[in-house]
Amino acid sequence: DWRGGGIFRQQPVPGASQGANTRNLSRMSMVGKRVLIVSTSHKALGDTGQSTGVYLEELAVPYYYFKERMLKPVIASVKGGEIPIDPKSVTGSALSKLCQQFQADEEAQTAVLASVPLASVNVNDYVAVFFPGGHGTCWDFTDKVVISTVEAFNNNNKVIGAVCHGPVALINPTGSNGKPLVQGRNISAFTNDEERAVGLDKTVPFLLEDELKRNGCHFTKADNWTAHAIRDGNLITGQNPASAECVAKLMCEALDMAH
Repeated sequence: DWRGGGIFRQQPVPGASQGANTRNLSRMSMVGKRVLIVSTSHKALGDTGQSTGVYLEELAVPYYYFKERMLKPVIASVKGGEIPIDPKSVTGSALSKLCQQFQADEEAQTAVLASVPLASVNVNDYVAVFFPGGHGTCWDFTDKVVISTVEAFNNNNKVIGAVCHGPVALINPTGSNGKPLVQGRNISAFTNDEERAVGLDKTVPFLLEDELKRNGCHFTKADNWTAHAIRDGNLITGQNPASAECVAKLMCEALDMAH
């Protein structure tokens, strides 16, 4: 039953009440299963003359979280090919040790340089899909190929995760009832306050929090830059880069309970 909900804010969410043997068998059944990670392909930050792309932490952290749990992450992007990385995510304190590990990881870098075109993806090959953020998503996660991918995963009752600006992918898809997918659902994403704090509220084509609310979601958030994620059925969303691991954790818990 996907309708169970849960909030993850700094502290773990209790899993379903199952015996240890059942949980172990569930995890064994997930070994080697594929999780699709979909990145933006957009690299121009509006008309600022600056570059953007995927925010590296939001790609690297879930990538390794899935791998450590014996899942197989497959990196795709809207257009395929080389994925643009947000320059702001690879400098200063944003460049964590895990991000540096990702940059030095030959397998990961090969995947980033030759990402799978989203249009070529077969939903039946994956148990879940995850959308990392980065401001590039504001321009291409509204594309038809993203909408159809989200709807396909949802129609097959599969886990859908997104963090920060990744939930742009959830704005336009509809559910099986023909209504907005997020309508009546608990959703988190990069907030209006956080967008203003980074000075890009006038640059992005829309404010993500506003768009999600317009489509009828119950928007949940924590203080700026605080790790916060929430699960509502098969949808798992997080607020900001610090929430990437929280989302990956809840996705893995959801997969454990579903298999």
